[in-house]
Amino acid sequence: MMRWSDKPVYICCGFTDMRKSINGLMTLVQDSFSLDPFSNALFVFCNRRRDRLKILEWDGDGFWLYFKRLERGHFIWPAEGDAATMVLNAEELSCLIDGARLEKKLKRKEVFERQIS
Repeated sequence: MMRWSDKPVYICCGFTDMRKSINGLMTLVQDSFSLDPFSNALFVFCNRRRDRLKILEWDGDGFWLYFKRLERGHFIWPAEGDAATMVLNAEELSCLIDGARLEKKLKRKEVFERQIS
């Protein structure tokens, strides 16, 4: 994610229908958030169960659509509430994405039995 360090990150609060592809997400960015999907930014979406995430990025000559599906755990995701979008930086995005991995590590049972051979 180092190449994202200079880009603003727009989080779509609440949930998004993950059946949307690039065109559907572009329309959501334009119509619902009044933002330009062709801008130098990342647009991040999450599903209702918070186990799937999509990131839309324009790189100058085409769109990238990144997709992450968690096998276990959930992303910690903001509810829609008062704001439809939130602005983050790349470091905060990394924390958001890695939060599920951290949650999984914290839930592991500690091993109390140890053997010395």
